[in-house]
Amino acid sequence: MELTTYLFYFLAAIMVLAGLRVITARNPVHAVLWLVLAFFTTGALWILLRAEFLAIALIMVYVGAVMVLFLFVVMMLDINIERLRQGFWSYLPLGATIGLLMVVEMSMVLAGRYFGLSVLPEPAASPAGYSNTKELGRLLFTDYVYPFELASVILLVAIIAAVVLTLRRRKDTKYQKPSEQIAVKRNDRLRIVTMASETDPPTEAAVPANEQGGK
Repeated sequence: MELTTYLFYFLAAIMVLAGLRVITARNPVHAVLWLVLAFFTTGALWILLRAEFLAIALIMVYVGAVMVLFLFVVMMLDINIERLRQGFWSYLPLGATIGLLMVVEMSMVLAGRYFGLSVLPEPAASPAGYSNTKELGRLLFTDYVYPFELASVILLVAIIAAVVLTLRRRKDTKYQKPSEQIAVKRNDRLRIVTMASETDPPTEAAVPANEQGGK
């Protein structure tokens, strides 16, 4: 076997181990860190498959943004780990059965007649000066520009829908209306009341001395 084959099996073993640690780690922060390792290993596998753009996008987007967000959320939330692990062993047989079925299905697909590794053609050798990213960009903005724009619109609608669904008005939530604050007038905030003046009662210093003696 070639060096790339050994490297593929080595990275694949690390990725499988990291995936298992994601679902078996007792600490959620450790699970997120193992998931970061799985993403890095997947990026390395894509580089072996000559998909440099996908590898860089995976590391920049998922590891650099999404996983950092997950890590901050997990660290900020007060998660009861013992409560989360209650019933883990009761669901383990069902999860193991589903995982085994997925492994059997993938093995049947890869070892099949039409999807086997021996049937798939090897990628052609790239000429000098060939850029995978440049070729991908050319195809996206020429042959697949309409599906690309359609996917962008769908993602934009999904983002707006997620924001609208989460911004529900609650009765116990205090919020401000800038339009009402700008349109406020003096009579809405200030009220002038006319009151009769009151005289202060005489103090002991103002009472005559003969009256004080009579008391």
